[in-house]
Formats: sequence, C-alpha cells, structure tokens
Amino acid sequence: MVQPIIPGPGQESVWDYPRPPRLEPSSRRIRVVFNGVTIADTTQTYRVLETSHPPVYYLPPEAVPSQYLTLTQRSTFCEWKGMAQYYTLTVGDRTAEDVFWSYPTPTEQFSQIAHYLAVYPSRMDACYVDEEQVQPQPGDFYGGWITSDIVGPFKGSMGTWGW
Repeated sequence: MVQPIIPGPGQESVWDYPRPPRLEPSSRRIRVVFNGVTIADTTQTYRVLETSHPPVYYLPPEAVPSQYLTLTQRSTFCEWKGMAQYYTLTVGDRTAEDVFWSYPTPTEQFSQIAHYLAVYPSRMDACYVDEEQVQPQPGDFYGGWITSDIVGPFKGSMGTWGW
C-alpha cells in the first residue's frame, strides 16, 4: 500500500487529486527554457490534476512560437482527454523530438485545452512555476511538474506502474 506524504501548510498532496482527472485554470507564471532561449512565458494556463501525478501544465498555443514546433507522426490516446498529437521542438542547433503534445479535439470535459500545449519538463533546460524551477515527474510518460508545494509519492518511476 502506498503511504501518501501528509501535506504541510500551503502544500497539495497528489493523493487528494481526483480520478478521473480535473482540469483547472491557473494564473501562475509558467516559463519554459530550451537551448538557452525562453520559448514560453505565460500566466494563462490550465493544469490537469490526477491522483498520484504532479500537475501537468497546458500552455495556450500562442505562448510557444510556432517557428519552434514541427508536428510529428506520433499520437497517443488518453482515456480522459482523447487523442494527442506531438511536436518536435527546434531552437537553434538543438532539437527535442516529440516533446510537446496537444489535444486538437479533446473530450468535452477537457474542451478548454483544445490545441493547448504540454511539455515534458525533463527534456527542457528548465521549466518554472512562478520563480521555482520544477523537478520533472519520474519516468518519461506523464510529464508532471513537481514543485515544493506538491507532495507525493509520485507515480512514474520503476515499481509505481501498478498504483
């Protein structure tokens, strides 16, 4: 049995997040840095909250300049959000394949994030929530953003897939 960490003042436990996941707007400042360039800086995001997962932030499409993104052939299916499409990021001489994803036609519950972009923080130079650099969720499947106000344990690393 997983033993959730008890949150302190001002903290959230991922074990209090719902399943199916909840979508909520966020006005926290989200920044993404790749190859020394701030490629996104916005306060108009959504976050998806799901049991045992740190939040995943979805950025408005205009927050990431389109010249950096190339749509790829990769797609995945989420039982809650629908079919995702992926983008490769190229900034200067560096490329990260299939690092951004979006839901062009999400389910009704997630319609607000149509075309919004999520990113794997583990594959960026740095991602920030307000002024705090995030720690990536373990593994490279979920793309959650861990900050000091989020406690786990978190799904994603070896041995957690059965949670």
